[in-house]
Amino acid sequence: MSSFLPSLQAFAKGTAATAAGLSTVGFGLLYYGQNYLIYPSAFPPGSRTEVPTPDQFGLAYDALELTSQDGVKLKNYLMVQTRDLPQPEATRIEGVPDDLTDEEFAASRPTVIMFHGNGGNLGHRIPLARVFFCKMRCNVLMLCYRGYGLSEGQPSEKGLKLDAQAGLDYVAAHPVLGRTPVVLYGQSIGGAVAIDLASRNPLGVRALVLENTFLSLPRLVPSALPVLGPFAFLCHQKWDSAAKVPLLPRRTPVLMLSGVKDEVVPREHMQGLWELVRRREAGPLAGVRGKGGQVAGVESVPGDAGALDGKPGVRVAVEDVRTLSKYVEFEEGTHNDTCVQPGYWAAVAEFIASLGLNEQ
Repeated sequence: MSSFLPSLQAFAKGTAATAAGLSTVGFGLLYYGQNYLIYPSAFPPGSRTEVPTPDQFGLAYDALELTSQDGVKLKNYLMVQTRDLPQPEATRIEGVPDDLTDEEFAASRPTVIMFHGNGGNLGHRIPLARVFFCKMRCNVLMLCYRGYGLSEGQPSEKGLKLDAQAGLDYVAAHPVLGRTPVVLYGQSIGGAVAIDLASRNPLGVRALVLENTFLSLPRLVPSALPVLGPFAFLCHQKWDSAAKVPLLPRRTPVLMLSGVKDEVVPREHMQGLWELVRRREAGPLAGVRGKGGQVAGVESVPGDAGALDGKPGVRVAVEDVRTLSKYVEFEEGTHNDTCVQPGYWAAVAEFIASLGLNEQ
């Protein structure tokens, strides 16, 4: 995985706007213009016109246009697996029959739908998609919300929910991808999008991977800007994940990836969501590693003891062996660089492999 770190680190530095929107939800909450603060799609400058494409990273793709239910056109990227990928780092899947076609191979692999954070555009996340596509051999749909990148429209909670549904509906109706298990991957506000979509499509989503997301936007205001805490009720963009997690089917596994040093979303938000994930199942958790910890049912793993990839770094790893849900904390992770922390991608790969997604 080390070969991916330079490009992933560049991604983390280049998408600091993910933090910008949420950390600047301030006095704008007092006005109807709060959408422009919560969804800073034009930051960094050029994000609405300069959108990197997968072929710039050596990846074949389809420029996929989707139309949301309200007629807004979205410009997305779709990468479908083939038996043999030209990338030297591509993982070789053992036991593939010689007569298996590319379509049959793609149908045997999971499909990941990616929901990005609130700054930049989908092109800034191509290094992440490359890991899913090449290392984990997943089909990948990179969704571009309305008002972001080259997509039409203006972003809003209602609109982004329609956009996410359009992406899932496309996958479900696809002659190849419709036969695959679907995993939703969401970062920051993208995690809220993923949770909402899964709560409304209990039969259409196999698992979720969530990074540095929050309980709800109004509950984020007191910690982001304490002086405006009493006015949090003015935030009409709710993204109430705390109310949606209990609606997820018990059988839907969730991987939660949290940066302890997240300067935008306090650690307690991810911990609170994890507690809600756990409550879907009666009885105690199982499969716990390590010692200590501050969260109920969560234990710390110091140094490289129990490290998911053998690299140092304190993190927390807990799982429920019945649902395969897992919570992992990265001691040095901030809001925008958790994805480059040692062990991050090993945790994601291990989670996806544990689901047995090829067993339909």
